[in-house]
Amino acid sequence: MNNKDIVKASLKKRYAKEKRFKLYGIVSITLSFLFLAFLLADITGKSLPAFTQTYVKLEIDFSHKNLKLKEKASYSEDELFKASYRTLASKALYQLFPDIKSRKDKKTLRGMVSVGAQYELRDMVIDNPNLIGTKKEILVLADDDLDSFHKGIIDRSIPEELRRVKDKQVSWIDKLEADGRIVTRFNLRFLTSGDSREPELAGIWGALKGSFYTMVITLLLSFPIGVAAAVYLEEFAPKNNKFIDLIEVNINNLAAVPSIVFGILGLAIYINLFGMPRSAPLVAGMVVFLMTLPKIIIPTRASIKSVPPSIREAALGVGASKMQVIFHHVLPLAMPGILTGSIIGMAQALGESAPLLMIGMVAFVADIPQSFMDPATVLPVQIFIWSDSPERAFIALTSAAIVVLLIFLFLMNFLAIILRKKFETRW
Repeated sequence: MNNKDIVKASLKKRYAKEKRFKLYGIVSITLSFLFLAFLLADITGKSLPAFTQTYVKLEIDFSHKNLKLKEKASYSEDELFKASYRTLASKALYQLFPDIKSRKDKKTLRGMVSVGAQYELRDMVIDNPNLIGTKKEILVLADDDLDSFHKGIIDRSIPEELRRVKDKQVSWIDKLEADGRIVTRFNLRFLTSGDSREPELAGIWGALKGSFYTMVITLLLSFPIGVAAAVYLEEFAPKNNKFIDLIEVNINNLAAVPSIVFGILGLAIYINLFGMPRSAPLVAGMVVFLMTLPKIIIPTRASIKSVPPSIREAALGVGASKMQVIFHHVLPLAMPGILTGSIIGMAQALGESAPLLMIGMVAFVADIPQSFMDPATVLPVQIFIWSDSPERAFIALTSAAIVVLLIFLFLMNFLAIILRKKFETRW
């Protein structure tokens, strides 16, 4: 075999290896995409029931007797608030099923309506006192078992002893559906309410506001401090200095520390030492700030380092001071990388739950937080709480909350791409 044939054989093997390598890459990307698509499809499919809510259409009798109000021309808001609303929906159900006589069956029947129905009826009467003394058909919120059965989450074909909705209840639901009294509406409550022990009353608005307050504190602390630290280390810090080298090593190490360690640190310092309130977004933001800070310093330093030295030298050559060079030339050119790293760091902080569990944000908080000091939770912790709940309806709520969290993460990463493209400068 001459040299020409040897070269051809060598080239043939090289090209074959290149084709195999490309094929491996395509297969890897395809598998990754398929796994991601399967995961997103599974979560989205499980979340769909959470975006609709089942109601029962009942004729509610707002008589003075049922409300336990004395007849008079007008009532104060306090009187309307203290009126009896607990039995209004139950009595309407009893009228639809007059054959039910036993106390046990009546208890089961009224359990098909949410415990929150009485509070909705109370708010209706307070908003419109003219309802007193009238009868009106109203959509009353269904219990989570009826809701799950109507959506097909609870399968009627499985044996009775294995499902929460028994055969007797199935017959009642079938009658209500045949009479057109089962109605499905968009579950606006999921987006506007706080947490609840009852799945049909639970929502993510409280967790969303808690996440917002936490991210505001994190951004206000981590972005200016992180950028300032990166500027000092790159532009002002002395080179070959052991103290500066120690700081740089610790910054890199902190970026790899498990997030729960920061939660323990926050618990020990902010809560136990300084006595700050547990479950407050202010404390949560300060804890997440510690975790996010190294992840902003590192990409910011890389962006500043990527600015060509010739730009600094040109600015200094025309008489600019060191600060003018940094703020007028270096930082504007490094801004795409700084913003991208900061947004990605904030997006990662948005999805953290472990450090916040340590400072008490796992507690049940039904009220919507109104300030940075109010007890609150965040969306990842809310997902964790719901995933541990025994009711079947919380599965859909958990998946829906995950979808909302993923949407926010996608939007933050999309914003990072847009800002990078907008401020990117080529030289």
